[in-house]
Amino acid sequence: MRKKILYSRVSTLDQNTARQLTNSESYDMIIEDKCSGSIPLFEREGGKRIQGLIESGVQIELSVHSIDRLGRDLKDILVSLDYFTSFSIPVTFLSQGFSTLAPDGKVNPIAKLLIGILGTVAEMERNSILERQKEGIHVAKLKGVYKGRKCGSVETVHQFLSKKDNQNALKLLQKGYKCKEVSKIVGIHVNTVTKIKKLGFQS
Repeated sequence: MRKKILYSRVSTLDQNTARQLTNSESYDMIIEDKCSGSIPLFEREGGKRIQGLIESGVQIELSVHSIDRLGRDLKDILVSLDYFTSFSIPVTFLSQGFSTLAPDGKVNPIAKLLIGILGTVAEMERNSILERQKEGIHVAKLKGVYKGRKCGSVETVHQFLSKKDNQNALKLLQKGYKCKEVSKIVGIHVNTVTKIKKLGFQS
């Protein structure tokens, strides 16, 4: 009998996964990731757990709230789904209401079409978010609101560790995550994580 797994993902540590975990009591296992959707599924801690189960011979079926929880890059989404299909593992997208495999185990042709469309939409949304961020910074610079750090200014340890991403990184480090893992989860350079570890554990 297949083990029913519910997978959820949010981008930051302070986001809530409750919306993605409706009827979670009907699943054998819940696996969560808190990281950027730009990180390929099997480079995430939760994704590694799923892959480990599969490659140890555990028969599973996977449910995900929506396709953008798997990723925001169409290529990464397709690579992940091809992997699941190679092991005859059905992936069900709950909010869209379809599964990658038909009841007879064959690839669902309608799902294949929808995945291409929805994956493209997810990728476009991510690009749009990044573009709006760039535009916002540009406008702020023109207004003189966003100036960056002044040349020669020194950032205090408290100011450095108080930044949201750095706080999230420190929390993960305190839980025992490695610097490289934290770098991937939070989306900051590994050198910055090393600095956070050095300063955070001294304070």
